[in-house]
Amino acid sequence: MNPPTLFRQSTRQLLPALTVRSFTALTRPPPNYPGHVPLTTPERLLLGAGSAVICFFNPRRADLIAACGEATAVPYFIYRLRDAMLRDSTGRRILRDRPRITSTSLDLPRLRALPPGTVGREYITWLDREGVSPDTRSAVRYIDDPECAYVMQRYRECHDFYHALTGLPVVREGEVALKAFEFANTLIPMTGLSMAAALTLKGDERSRIWGTYFPWAIRNGVNAKEVINIYWEEELETSVEALRKRIGIEMPPDMRRTRAEIRAAKKKEKAEREALGKV
Repeated sequence: MNPPTLFRQSTRQLLPALTVRSFTALTRPPPNYPGHVPLTTPERLLLGAGSAVICFFNPRRADLIAACGEATAVPYFIYRLRDAMLRDSTGRRILRDRPRITSTSLDLPRLRALPPGTVGREYITWLDREGVSPDTRSAVRYIDDPECAYVMQRYRECHDFYHALTGLPVVREGEVALKAFEFANTLIPMTGLSMAAALTLKGDERSRIWGTYFPWAIRNGVNAKEVINIYWEEELETSVEALRKRIGIEMPPDMRRTRAEIRAAKKKEKAEREALGKV
C-alpha cells in the first residue's frame, strides 16, 4: 500500500474521534441509538469531573462510575479500544456479532453443570459466591458512535469474567486491584482514576495494594493479550488455566484467603488479650 493511501486511511480512522458536532443543550441532535444522550463538550467535562469526585467518596455508585467511564473515554480512548478489536480476528467477529452477556444469553444453569476448572464453571461459581448477576450492568448512554458504544458495553459486561479469571473478590481492595489491571490492559481513563481509591483503604489493605496487587496488575495488564478480544461465549468449556496461559495472565495472591487469615489472626489476638485481662 503506497504512502498516500496509508495517509488517507489513517485520516479516516482519526476523523470520528476528532469530529465534534456543534450543538447546544437547546439544539440537541436526535439520539444515534436507543438510550443515547448526546452531550455538549462542557456537559461531558462536567459529567466526567463530577462523577469522578463523587465516586471517589462513594465507590458504590455504579451509575456514576459508568457515566465517568463514558465521559472520559471520548474522544480518543474508546476509539483506541475499538481499533484494537478491529486489528484482532476474534475482536472483529465480536464487533460483527455484537453478543450480549446476560443471564439469559449465557444459560446460567448450564454453566453450573460444566466441569470444575472450566471458564464457565469458574464464572458462575464466582457469581454465586459473590451474589452478583450479569444483568446489573448499566446501558451505555453518553458515547456518540454506536459501534464504540457497543465496545464500552462489551467491556462493561465482561467485567465479571475478569473477576473470575483473576480470582479477585468484590470488595473495595479487590475492585481497586482489578481496575489497575484493566487500566494497564485497556487504557480506559476511568479505570486509572479508580486506582486513586487505594488512598481510602485501611492501612494493611493499602500496603497490600501498593506492594503486591498494583505491581501484579500493571505487569499482567501490559503483558497479557487485550481481554476485550476474548470471545467469552466461545470459551465457557475451556480450562480456565489454559485460557490464563494463552492470554498471558498469572494468578495474583489469593486476596480472599489473605483477608480471612488476617481477620482470624486479629480475632485470636483479641481473644488472647481479653483472656489475659481476666487473669
